[in-house]
Amino acid sequence: MSHYAQLDENNMIVFVIAAKSDHKEDEFTESTGNVWKQTSYNTYGGVHYTDGEPSADQSKALRFNYAGIGFTYDENRDAFIPPQPYASWVLDEDTCLWVAPIAYPAEGVHVWDEEAGDWVEVTDENS
Repeated sequence: MSHYAQLDENNMIVFVIAAKSDHKEDEFTESTGNVWKQTSYNTYGGVHYTDGEPSADQSKALRFNYAGIGFTYDENRDAFIPPQPYASWVLDEDTCLWVAPIAYPAEGVHVWDEEAGDWVEVTDENS
């Protein structure tokens, strides 16, 4: 089984399908008139995973991330990039994932507070 993402005129992902592995993205583009790009369900941050562990064969890592509706396809990077969660977060060029300007704390459960520009611990009082 292979997965394919349909792009709109702005390279935004509008649809993702599963299809037989013998299909090629050009076949979908030719038959529908829409642009399609193959995406790997097991690829995240530029790493291909098998059973939750990095795969021995990293040639299967396709376009950095599994495409989702609302993601953008970046032609220059040949990558699917998720929507930016907060204005202060920056794109990690090695993973094509958004990264907070401050590392996630090692302990506890936290949520990002864009106004404060920091992680806020989730407690019983503020959950």
